[in-house]
Amino acid sequence: MAIERRAFLKGVAGIPVAATLLRGRCAWAAQPAPPDPRERRLRNLRQLTFGGQNAEAYFSQDGRRLIFQSTRDGRQCDQIYTMDLEGNDVRMVSTGTGVTTCSFFFPDGRRFIFSSTHLAGPDCPPRPDMSRGYAWGLHPTYHIFAADPDRGTLVQLTREGEYNAEGALSPDGTKIVFTSHRNDDLDLYLMNSDGGSVRRLTDEYGYDGGPFFSWDGRYIVYRAFHPRTEAERREYAANLAQHVFRPTWLELFVMNADGTGKRQVTDLRAASFAPFMHPNDRQIIFASNLHDQTGRSFALYLMNVDGTGQERVTFEGSFSSFPMFSSDGRQLVFVSSRGSLREKDPRAPREFNVFLAEWIP
Repeated sequence: MAIERRAFLKGVAGIPVAATLLRGRCAWAAQPAPPDPRERRLRNLRQLTFGGQNAEAYFSQDGRRLIFQSTRDGRQCDQIYTMDLEGNDVRMVSTGTGVTTCSFFFPDGRRFIFSSTHLAGPDCPPRPDMSRGYAWGLHPTYHIFAADPDRGTLVQLTREGEYNAEGALSPDGTKIVFTSHRNDDLDLYLMNSDGGSVRRLTDEYGYDGGPFFSWDGRYIVYRAFHPRTEAERREYAANLAQHVFRPTWLELFVMNADGTGKRQVTDLRAASFAPFMHPNDRQIIFASNLHDQTGRSFALYLMNVDGTGQERVTFEGSFSSFPMFSSDGRQLVFVSSRGSLREKDPRAPREFNVFLAEWIP
């Protein structure tokens, strides 16, 4: 596999955006994945990436490309890449410095948003202490950027607050919903796609995050942890002061795109996250550990928008998450540990790969 060209695109503060184009049939080009007969919603399942940690793969609006974060190329922390639906034409489209997350295409399929710490320095931020269980770092230097690798532009969209991340664009490309640490809490905010007119959408104490618009732009679905006891409030506040979140449980919510009409749609007492609405606006797919008493295994589930009719979608692998439907509802992309060495040998490195399937209604 040869690198045909490497272009460095000037961005804000002189930070380059690296666009590395990898063409041809690659070692990780799409391969059929062994089917599991229990996964009746999935057909023609294919694995698009092979090795490392690949996560949060999301469709372009025309359904032709995916944008995702990965530690491929021997990187110590995630950078943003794009690829086609065969796992080819892979490009690194972030700066190559700091850590990045939460990328999402504009409707034109060329521009995209992502969060990055690169303005704070080229190194990877320290990882959170996992000795007390799973946690993710709320890096205070995360800011949201809009990039256009073809035109060589990189624009910083957020300047206030800390941990500006978990952003997603509205289908018409005019709005961005995101999570930010402001006012001593983690809440959802809405802003114009140029970074203007920032407005707070949630104000209940606790974490609100992982938002996505419905494909028609009318709704936002998200995950939340609102402490129920004084002990939970104290632990949440203490972790927040250390820029860490430890999700012992998460419930799912839906609201109108303007922040009105909030309603909780799950009460599972489990860690449920990564919700995404089907284009029919009647169903939500999400990840949860509700089937595992140890809380360590995550699978995909489907339910109606009111929380009824829950159905398990994936069974293979100890971790499946970050699902997204294509705009026509015919395809599902998600990340899974299925088929990795870690599934058989706990001493093996963690591995998460991107999978693509036809969706069976």
